[in-house]
Amino acid sequence: MPKKLTRFDLEAMKAAGRKVVWVTAYDFPTAQFAAQAGMDLLLVGDSLGMCVYGYSGTLPVTLDQCIWHSEAVRRAAPETFVIGDMPFLSYQVSVPEAVRNAGRFFKEAGVDAVKLEGGQRVCPQIRAIADGGMLAMGHIGLTPQSSGPQGGFKAQGRTAAAALALLEDARAIQAAGAFALLVEAVPPEVCRLIRDELAIPVYSIGAGVEADGQLMICSDLLGIFQAFTPKFVKRYAALGPQMAAAFEAYAEDVRARRFPADEHVYQMVPGEYDKLQALIRAKA
Repeated sequence: MPKKLTRFDLEAMKAAGRKVVWVTAYDFPTAQFAAQAGMDLLLVGDSLGMCVYGYSGTLPVTLDQCIWHSEAVRRAAPETFVIGDMPFLSYQVSVPEAVRNAGRFFKEAGVDAVKLEGGQRVCPQIRAIADGGMLAMGHIGLTPQSSGPQGGFKAQGRTAAAALALLEDARAIQAAGAFALLVEAVPPEVCRLIRDELAIPVYSIGAGVEADGQLMICSDLLGIFQAFTPKFVKRYAALGPQMAAAFEAYAEDVRARRFPADEHVYQMVPGEYDKLQALIRAKA
């Protein structure tokens, strides 16, 4: 079994130009399959709000939900670097609360790092979490928890001024002690500038091929999430239609009395059914 990566391994991979590959995972079987496939990192994203619970966005997701799902992923992938996503209002209220809630991920779910959305405004939290002996990852660009102020789920950094603001956010996040940065829905040339500027790894979700690695939402990659498909998604399977077809076939078999068949049931020990009938008659 391969050894779990560390932050120093991730830094070495950046220096060597080796791409880091990661996906989200929200449950035991998905994390188990992803780990078997050789994923470098797993993110228990607050995207579970949409992909698992059917919320319209990530804002309703609670800290407890993220920790419960992180526990399941940790059990499934003990030798994979797992990142827990800090949900809305788990770190914005105060720096001490951010540290306390980050600590819950480590104590209760055994994660290797946590991720916070936002630029310079969350740098005090990142610094405090890092000073508390925990790894914190930054997340800039399209930040779903702040999609309202951003005007919805829209690409960011498309003008010179907006791109410069992202670069300044990235510098501040590195200075605050983050071990890595995720850049979402940003033009590739802007992500490349950030990658070249920072010593820490810079990863992309919808920010182009030149980042130090790529993240995908597992439900998008597998073709399970049906509500919408972001521009940056490539579907590697169509499990949603396959699942629907399997459920339909199962329902048809049950209604037609084709399932369960003899091979799907347990048989009594030979002769025991006759004994049972005799016992029933004796008690009648």
